[in-house]
Amino acid sequence: MRSPADPARPGAPSGPVRPAGRTGSAGPAGPAGTDARLIVPAALAWATAWWLTGAPAFAGPAAALLWAVVMVVALAVAAFAASAARRKHSRPAFRSPSHRSPFRGSDLPAWQRGPWQRAPWWRVTRATLAGTVLVCVTAAALLASLVAVAAAARLPAEIAAVAATHSSVTARIVVRSVPVGAPALSGFGGTGADTGAGADTGSGRIRFSGTLVAVDAVTGRTAAAAAAATGAAREGRSVPVLVFASGSPGDSLRIGATVRVDATLVATEPGDAAALLVFALGRPVPVSEAPWWLDWADALRSRFAAAAATLPGDGGALLPGLAIGDTSAVGDDLDAAMKSSALSHLTAVSGANCAVLIAIIMLLGGRFRLGRLRLGRGARITLSLAVLLGFVVLVTPEPSVLRAAVMAAVLLIGVGVGRPGRGVPLLALSVIVLLATDPWLSRSYGFALSVLATGGLLVLAGPLTRSLARWLPTGLAALIAIPLAAQLACQPVLVLLSPTFPLYGVPANLLAEPAAPLGTVLGLAACLLLGWLPGLASVVLWTAWVPSAWIAAVARTTAGLPGSSLPWPGGPFGVAVTAVLTAAVLVLFLRHGTGTRKRSGPGEQGPGPGPGRGRDGTSRSRRGDGSGLRRGPQRMLRRILWLRRRPRARGRGRTRSTLDGWSAVALVVLVLFVGGYAGTLIGQAVGRALTFPADWQIAACDIGQGDAVVVRDHGADRDRFALVDVGPDPKPLQRCLRSLGIDRIDLLVLTHYDMDHIGGIAAVIGRVGTALVGIPENAQDERLHARLAEGGAEVRQAAKGDAGTLGGLRWDVLWPVRGGSEMQTGNPGSVTIEFDGRGIRSVFLGDLGEDAQDALDRVSAPGRVDVVKVAHHGSRDQSPPFYAELHATVGLISVGAGNRYGHPTASLLDLLRSVGTLAVRTDRQGLSVVAPASTGGGALAVWTEKGG
Repeated sequence: MRSPADPARPGAPSGPVRPAGRTGSAGPAGPAGTDARLIVPAALAWATAWWLTGAPAFAGPAAALLWAVVMVVALAVAAFAASAARRKHSRPAFRSPSHRSPFRGSDLPAWQRGPWQRAPWWRVTRATLAGTVLVCVTAAALLASLVAVAAAARLPAEIAAVAATHSSVTARIVVRSVPVGAPALSGFGGTGADTGAGADTGSGRIRFSGTLVAVDAVTGRTAAAAAAATGAAREGRSVPVLVFASGSPGDSLRIGATVRVDATLVATEPGDAAALLVFALGRPVPVSEAPWWLDWADALRSRFAAAAATLPGDGGALLPGLAIGDTSAVGDDLDAAMKSSALSHLTAVSGANCAVLIAIIMLLGGRFRLGRLRLGRGARITLSLAVLLGFVVLVTPEPSVLRAAVMAAVLLIGVGVGRPGRGVPLLALSVIVLLATDPWLSRSYGFALSVLATGGLLVLAGPLTRSLARWLPTGLAALIAIPLAAQLACQPVLVLLSPTFPLYGVPANLLAEPAAPLGTVLGLAACLLLGWLPGLASVVLWTAWVPSAWIAAVARTTAGLPGSSLPWPGGPFGVAVTAVLTAAVLVLFLRHGTGTRKRSGPGEQGPGPGPGRGRDGTSRSRRGDGSGLRRGPQRMLRRILWLRRRPRARGRGRTRSTLDGWSAVALVVLVLFVGGYAGTLIGQAVGRALTFPADWQIAACDIGQGDAVVVRDHGADRDRFALVDVGPDPKPLQRCLRSLGIDRIDLLVLTHYDMDHIGGIAAVIGRVGTALVGIPENAQDERLHARLAEGGAEVRQAAKGDAGTLGGLRWDVLWPVRGGSEMQTGNPGSVTIEFDGRGIRSVFLGDLGEDAQDALDRVSAPGRVDVVKVAHHGSRDQSPPFYAELHATVGLISVGAGNRYGHPTASLLDLLRSVGTLAVRTDRQGLSVVAPASTGGGALAVWTEKGG
């Protein structure tokens, strides 16, 4: 009996027959597998860089250890290779069939061997495993060595010494990003958090990244600082910095220009992208112009931003962001709407922008003819890379833009060579190269999102397009699949940035995504035409306004729907849950059942050996080799879910399940999660409605590392509200006020001007009746007062002796003392206010330290209180006698989860415990509410959002 591959058989193929659809084989449809060998080395290199950039002291020893491991593994690989060579040479040239043992392999190809004929896995894979380990450890050792070298170079010891003394310096800095508006702050805590769109452009402060190249002069407080200045003044430094200075975003500070600033240097945490924060005392002074290859794009950007500003409504504000990533005109409300509707990625220059641009070049180049000559693939790729380079310069070569360009180039190369699957190893290699260039990218969310988005396009875009093409035209399917693939890949990381679930994110993206390429391409065309054909550019600009206005309308409409942002678990648990659900969705979306197989014909796979069959052509499920047991769980699950098989069709050799086993498992996971999640939300809503105290008086909002505490008077006619500080960010404060049903703030107290106390001021502008503020320290603080006044608030500078009422509550300002010679500003000058009435007496200490608390106790001792807002988020700088005198029942600690300051400290918690004060923390318990207990007698009821 002849085998199916016998050449003498009529109609059989002349060469060896391989089973169709096996991983790594290429059929008419293209590659069926993806080369993932470099993914593990890239991931290990990333993890190594992430760990060592946060702990650079361990970089040197870790590098030495890893290189030692590399040597050991290399010797093992050499030994395995030598052993394999000896076995090959010692093997006889010919062995008769009688000497072939089915248990020791045969001369048949590996895919034709039965399970009993294949070599054991430990013999087949040990050399491959050793080689993989060698590549992984080498990549990790390389990154460890680079971190060890770069850690010392990015912050030289002499400059670190100057920063440690807080001396004033005159520094030269090369501008690396476009200046944007920054909040007006006093102090250094939390700077830089309010970045991008929505920054306080009217504060008179700007923020930009740069490279410190020299320190020309130091006004040292000590001789050590002056000595350090001698070494710091040398040229050739390259210290990454983040600069805060006076000015406006319209100032002519161009990328690549060198400026001189008089400033104070503050060192950052080791893992931060910037080694220093530079707080300039005035405006940066230009020293030298930017090089020509960077300067030409500045005029184009400025001209386009000015032209877009003439367009009406949100469309004009959003268009520069779509076209060139300039979000300076996007207001706080539109920015919040874009984020809550999961559309904010459209206004950030990313791989998607680059991909759209490259796709246009590739498509037009394929149809462009010069006579009979059509641009070949190589010419189109070269042209696309040149256009990509110009695009990077135009939209500013910031690190995030460079990352997006590199990822887009990787995608272009993968598609250009005709094997998109090869883009995955190219992507992994580019990750290693980029991390080797700057290991601190490993801690950048932007870098992670760029990598994941590109990986999603490479791996998921094609299968998603084919799945959608079953119901939609292919072009529309591809248009939807590309952003969907990127969104699915990025979602686990997005959870870390914002632990919320945009309920209408998918419909919003389906509505807005088709308009995004039009806005991007037409806006970019208008930008390029403004200097050459202004009339045509105006027409194109108005045409680009239409999709831009549509996207803004979708964002605002979606954000206004009920439940637009649902709570989601944060941290590693939230990432794990998101990853599992994403995998389940992909399994349901991409798997088409167990598959179908046609009858064999000429040149096709016959009933011989192949997937699911033995060498004799019989189905393994009907044989006694145990392979049929693998279908047991799938059959059981199908019976549980009442899944039926489709009837056997003519011409088909197998039947197909409506859902195969994996799809059924994914369906069960999604159904259980959706049911559990919905039940949890309903349970929380019902539980809150049943347990939330209706007569609450004090609520500490969960707004992160900062203060925002509400005091309420539950009056007979209406409720009145006081708000003590506004936290670092308007968005969490808006959520808190909305959940408490607060539209109007009758009394606002700003204790001092650090960002963690005033950064969220945009959430209450126009909604404040009276504002009590501390002594302004500079013109920026006075402008903040002006903004409140323009919003209709009566702004009053508060000091000891000021008093008033909030409905049935009396308030008194206890600190600072008006006209005092010290402790008037900053943390020691925090406005301290007391409320009394409706059964609760409370005091709010701002960020007072131990000395200020003792001084307060001497001039206006508050005595015993029921509730104390603990000073400075629970730092150790507290006065034990003062808290003992307060003897509060409840101590509210407004603090951010996982903050780098270690707040609240163990010493503070021990202090509260020793004086009988119950510590209530927003980082662990969320929104915390205090109300008079129903039993009366001075007892209190405490309700917390997260329990505990």
